[in-house]
Amino acid sequence: MTKTPHPSASPATHTGPGGETHQVAGGDTPVMTTQQGVPVADDQNTLRAGANGPALMEDFHFREKIFHFDHERIPERVVHARGYGAHGFFELTDSLSDVSKADIFQREGERTPVFVRFSTVAGNKGSADVVRDVRGFAVKFYTKQGNWDLVGNNIPVFFIQDAIKFPDFVHAAKQAPDRDFPQAQTAHDNFWDFVSLSPEATHMVCWAMSDRAIPRSFRFMEGFGVHTFRLIDAQGRSTYVKFHWKPRLGLQSVAWNEALKINGADPDFHRRDLWQAITSGNFPEWELGVQLFDDAFADSFPFDILDPTKLIPEELVPVRRVGRLVLDRMVDNFFAETEQVAFCTQNIVPGVDFTNDPLLQGRNFSYLDTQTKRLGGPNFTHIPINAPRCPFHNFQQDGHMAMHNPKGRANYEPNSWSQPTGGPRETGEDFQTFAADVSGPKLRQRSESFADHYSQARQFFISQTPVEQTHMRDAFIFELSKVETPAIRARMVSHLLHVDKELAEAVAKGLGLSPLPAPAQAARPVVAGLEPSPALSILENGPGSFTGRKLGIVITNGVDHELLGALQDAVAAVNGTVELIAPTVGGLKDSAGNPLVAQQRINGGPSVLYDAVALLPTVEGANALRHEATMRDFIADAFAHAKFIAHNDAAELLLAAAGLHPKMRDEGVIALESASDADTFIQTCGALRLWAREGRVHSI
Repeated sequence: MTKTPHPSASPATHTGPGGETHQVAGGDTPVMTTQQGVPVADDQNTLRAGANGPALMEDFHFREKIFHFDHERIPERVVHARGYGAHGFFELTDSLSDVSKADIFQREGERTPVFVRFSTVAGNKGSADVVRDVRGFAVKFYTKQGNWDLVGNNIPVFFIQDAIKFPDFVHAAKQAPDRDFPQAQTAHDNFWDFVSLSPEATHMVCWAMSDRAIPRSFRFMEGFGVHTFRLIDAQGRSTYVKFHWKPRLGLQSVAWNEALKINGADPDFHRRDLWQAITSGNFPEWELGVQLFDDAFADSFPFDILDPTKLIPEELVPVRRVGRLVLDRMVDNFFAETEQVAFCTQNIVPGVDFTNDPLLQGRNFSYLDTQTKRLGGPNFTHIPINAPRCPFHNFQQDGHMAMHNPKGRANYEPNSWSQPTGGPRETGEDFQTFAADVSGPKLRQRSESFADHYSQARQFFISQTPVEQTHMRDAFIFELSKVETPAIRARMVSHLLHVDKELAEAVAKGLGLSPLPAPAQAARPVVAGLEPSPALSILENGPGSFTGRKLGIVITNGVDHELLGALQDAVAAVNGTVELIAPTVGGLKDSAGNPLVAQQRINGGPSVLYDAVALLPTVEGANALRHEATMRDFIADAFAHAKFIAHNDAAELLLAAAGLHPKMRDEGVIALESASDADTFIQTCGALRLWAREGRVHSI
């Protein structure tokens, strides 16, 4: 950004509409300008028609800023660079014809092809999978009316309210320009400096410090459209809608210590999980849910429905399940499909429309720039993964790598040439924008209805179970302990005092911060009476079964044939998977002489890769393994991460070597007396974790 000295004598500050403080040029502080040298008085808000109105195309400052940001990286995506995708279908199970004329929502049982890409946000393309980060959840529907891109995340809110701040947020989250680190994480000064100066980010930061940011698998996480959209019916009437993806296998995340070790053991953990699930026929599935509401609800809701840092609790507006998303085919070529797929929020179909959400308005403007830059020109829609599956005709021509050009004489309209020379013609059945009344002065201003930055953050925190609240506390302490500037740490704690006093005090204690800072200035009083929302908790929405999960079984040569087979059968009965871990991957036989192939060696298959573990060594094998450090780590980690552990008699040697003497064990360490115990163990594993153990382990 070009900057010129300001003649003012001294620096000053002004307070923004959300209570945030911004430095004003003065003294040695230069004036912020556009690339053309035009002074910028407000870098916090886009120009819009009225405080709550739509963004205006004439906003040259936003246009220049977002244009430059969209063109910063080639060829890797600026954000969401690390992604993984798959093909599948969407099947409508409950018609939405009562509220939308969209063809995809008319006929129950009809299937629409889709392509889905999951991603992290901050890390570069070569970063690890299980980092603490938001996950992208982008779905491209190839409908009969054209492509519809529902480009969302696994968290229903976002860090910022206005798209003009997106470059600043991403710059702060990604590696610093002078040192080019850290990446794929937010535990550093720049990120926490930005969010601590942006009270609107408080709600999202609470989600990011929760277990939502370290999902166990793409298959076990929710997806959200984030913004409020409109559905338009055949008569042109509008209904507000928020989109949800609900995983059929339930929600699940990993522990933080587990995430650190997974990234070392298998940086491709999420990719491998999706690949193995689909290629083995265990197709991941989600339900599409919609929250539908009208203007009367929007007017009575305590928060602005256009604010992307807010959500609508499911207890107030229930989620109506209307379809299912099934991923059943991996790509043929990663680059041609997953890397070249271009999602654009502005890609909608008749029956779906936008609202004046200022972040959505900016995304609609930005994505086309991004894809044009990344894919080399305006014809990225000619790439097969991006091309519609329905007929499409227009007079757009030429450009870089054009695959489709007009045929015949006419390349314009209107024209008087007859068919087929005259080309396509307009139709009365096209996309119709909802005719919302819009008026207001042209100004850079955020609606006062966006000014409550803490109430829903508080609601999110009190909606978590005590286990999840502990994880959030520990995450804040870990991240802020990596911040080198004490003032930033204190400023963040000042915001947390509005979320929960005990949380803020615990974080301050964990940081050695004393005295406690004063609470940050709140633009609006915190609404203390919001009820907890169980839908916001992962543990309240777990699967209750071991379906889709993975059991790791440690074996040695001569493993008990009946017991091993019983465990394998019990896991298969609930559609789970098994991996064998052994001293060698080959040359193994069970007690009946049957050859076995292990998927992992002991020193390459740590317990963090599995949802539960079983120890089935022979006495001879246990005697050899008890001296193996990685075997002791395997057991100690499984216990520390609150996993269920099954074992035979010979494994007593291994448990003792790992420090798990009988007095230290709990109901999650289960002895298998015979093959008949296998089914009971796998049913017990449906709880996934024995969270009560976590507190005991940490107190040792």
